[in-house]
Amino acid sequence: MSQIGQNIRKIRSAKKLNQTQFAEIFNLTRGSVGAYEEGRAEPKIDTIIQIANYFSLSIDLLLNKEITVNDLFHLDAFRQKLNEAHSFDQVKQKSPAPGIGLVTIKNQLEYIVNYGNKDFLSNLPKIGLPVNFKGTTRAFELNGSEMEYNQNGLHHGDILLSELMDNSKGSKVGHIYIIVHKRGIDVRRLRSEQSNNYTLASDDPNYTDTIIEKNELYELWIVKGVYSTYLNPPKLIENKVLQLESRIEALEKRIKEK
Repeated sequence: MSQIGQNIRKIRSAKKLNQTQFAEIFNLTRGSVGAYEEGRAEPKIDTIIQIANYFSLSIDLLLNKEITVNDLFHLDAFRQKLNEAHSFDQVKQKSPAPGIGLVTIKNQLEYIVNYGNKDFLSNLPKIGLPVNFKGTTRAFELNGSEMEYNQNGLHHGDILLSELMDNSKGSKVGHIYIIVHKRGIDVRRLRSEQSNNYTLASDDPNYTDTIIEKNELYELWIVKGVYSTYLNPPKLIENKVLQLESRIEALEKRIKEK
């Protein structure tokens, strides 16, 4: 069970909000807020992101740790700015660590909230790979098995190397994209693009197509490469060839024995 209910109660108390006032901020009912605080229900991902964004809290803190007054009012950050204002020492700025910023499965929700925050992006874990993309690059850890079929394709945990798409670049049907939107981060193959939305498909045909409205879109990344520790087995056609070769060898062996 997450800490979200207890933390909502603590936030309300610290900010002097009753359940009705808190509910109005996030378009909830007072009963829903009560259910969260009593542990009878948990808010949807959209609501968790809104709460974290509104109070400038990390999602990991909101879900997994007990919030303190320091966390709520960001006293550490205030003290740091105060010290810098009164300090005459020239502080050398650290140069950013080399490598490509990695969005892991664990920090995907954090990324949705902070995708435009330069401080957050500079503190992403870095990976060093021999790539030379022209535009803005980022790596995403794949979460889920929608792009895997018959043990082939992209696998859960694969690192997807991607380049940020901008309005001047047309999308490419059939290519794999990483879609950052307000409901999550999806990895899909582009089936078609309409004026208002994208239709995206999983490589596993058991999943239905996903439609993402463009006004919900935060970022669109095209996958340019994959780093995987998973060795794909032979494809179906390759299996058929291997089986045929084995039968021919067995048949030749029988003929020689006769």
